[in-house]
Amino acid sequence: MSDMQSQIENRPPSVAHLFLDRVEATPDKEAYRYPVPSAAGGPDDWRTYSWREVAERVYAIAAGLMSLGVRPEDRVAIASMTRVDWILADFGILCAGGATTTVYPQTNAEETAYILKDSGSRVLFAEDAAQLAKARARRAELPDLAHVVVMEAEDAVAEDGDPDGWVLSLADLAEKGGAYLKQHPDSVKDAVAALRSDQLATLIYTSGTTGRPKGVRLQHDCWSYLGHAMSAIDLVQEDDLQYLWLPLAHVFGKALLAGQVKIGHPTAVDGRVDKIIENLPVVQPTFMASVPRIFEKVYNGAANKAKEAGGAKYKIFLWAAEVAKEYGRVTQENQRRTGTRTAPFGLRVKHGIADKLVYSKLRERFGGRMRGCVSGSAALSPEIGFFFAGAGIHVLEGYGLTETSAANFVNPSDAYRTGTVGKAMPGLEVRVAEDGEILLRGPSVMEGYHGLPEKTAEVLEPDGWFHTGDIGELSEDGYLRITDRKKDLFKTSGGKYIAPTEIEGRFKAVCPFVSNILVIGADRNFCSALIALDEIAIMAWADENGLGGKSYEEVVGDERTRELIDGFVQRANSDLQRWQTIKQFRLLPRDLDVEHGELTPSLKLKRPVVEKQYQHLVEEMYTS
Repeated sequence: MSDMQSQIENRPPSVAHLFLDRVEATPDKEAYRYPVPSAAGGPDDWRTYSWREVAERVYAIAAGLMSLGVRPEDRVAIASMTRVDWILADFGILCAGGATTTVYPQTNAEETAYILKDSGSRVLFAEDAAQLAKARARRAELPDLAHVVVMEAEDAVAEDGDPDGWVLSLADLAEKGGAYLKQHPDSVKDAVAALRSDQLATLIYTSGTTGRPKGVRLQHDCWSYLGHAMSAIDLVQEDDLQYLWLPLAHVFGKALLAGQVKIGHPTAVDGRVDKIIENLPVVQPTFMASVPRIFEKVYNGAANKAKEAGGAKYKIFLWAAEVAKEYGRVTQENQRRTGTRTAPFGLRVKHGIADKLVYSKLRERFGGRMRGCVSGSAALSPEIGFFFAGAGIHVLEGYGLTETSAANFVNPSDAYRTGTVGKAMPGLEVRVAEDGEILLRGPSVMEGYHGLPEKTAEVLEPDGWFHTGDIGELSEDGYLRITDRKKDLFKTSGGKYIAPTEIEGRFKAVCPFVSNILVIGADRNFCSALIALDEIAIMAWADENGLGGKSYEEVVGDERTRELIDGFVQRANSDLQRWQTIKQFRLLPRDLDVEHGELTPSLKLKRPVVEKQYQHLVEEMYTS
């Protein structure tokens, strides 16, 4: 048995065990650094926690939860942006034997209440007054929710509606925990020692085609396995500094926590997306995981800056970008064929000049020390990938799903291939079915969907094989390339799952003129739509609004018609989550039909056909 296999197979039963082992191994090393607003009103100050200090806070939170009656596998929810308090709360929940239910802070009150009720969450960690207000507004619907713990203390003042102490501050909880530990000094260690690998650790809700999110049940062994697997592939070392901004409500962010607690590298935590570009030169990380949209923003930002400068600078940037892409392609191909990442002499000369003029400045925007980035949650454009590869910033694509704990495939840092999602994590089995669907089996696969055995059976076979719904190709040496999606569900480039039929249904419900609508957004940074109007309805409207005598194509091309439909788009958007809203749309010059192959005989939409037919309109929406 290899050292890698031995390390994975001899893993402890839970991530809480990993946490206590990490604290014991490196108590005085830096664990986290986090921003604090400067008293002088200038740039944020960055403060740090050692692993010992993290343990003190985690013990207090865990014991505090026990004092509130939290028992093994009781669900405790967190509704907060990514911040160090999120991590402390998560470890506290796990060390108390509970299970973390994650809630995006952007989730509206209705869906937040649904998640809290469906999960049966006993306690909610709310980031601030806004998150607290969602729970207060729906309290009558949440009989299981016994307490809300607010992270920002000034928001935790109980109102007249909370005479029973329903709301606590984080400091209140820690105080309760301290008192509980005095009476039960070994309570946290005993709770961790009692954890089994098959116990529920995390409940993450992911969107389904019905529009209602499904709770994915991830056991302790999922995270313990991932921590050891990430350590075994040596992608990140103990002396690396990670920058973490990804939503911890998302499985991708949670996977990074599992890897970090096993490996022990320090992590700078700040979930404010608008602060990433500002923070990177200050923090100077060596490693960062991200979604494609961030790399797109950096690339577009650099291009726009050069364009604003105009003249020679813009021409130099465009030339350097093409050199970077060529250099990335050539060196990767040579490495694949010969094992050595080389380039012809002439290309090396051009690359050296471009590096001094452009790439070195780009690397400084990442802090100047970036060894590598992992891109996941959606497909990275190969053009963007080759550009960064050539510019000296290794963007390693990976692949995984909420149902499989996120980190399933990743490119090796010394032999990555742009356009693929790399190789399977050690200990994970993969096979490609006859129809091309990727199937996975291993310790990171979920137990099932919470309270939905029929939905679970649709994707999880009795022998443990999970159907991903993605179509792919596996090379002889184990590199996976995702080629298509088996189902209509897609992700934006920001990593958000979108159920297009839900959005389409909302629009059809409010717009009397629509015949067909196709929502687009897979691997894009926002949702758009192609809309075909009902000819009879829209022509009747046209006759009454000064457009009589015009053809259907002329009517749908008129600005007054666009304004009419835009009003219905905004109405539909008002009931959607921010990331689901339609930002751009185009009206089609004719209705969709069976004759053109756009509809099935049963009048179901053939999505790939329509999108290909009107590719020019799609591209127009994303470049306008």
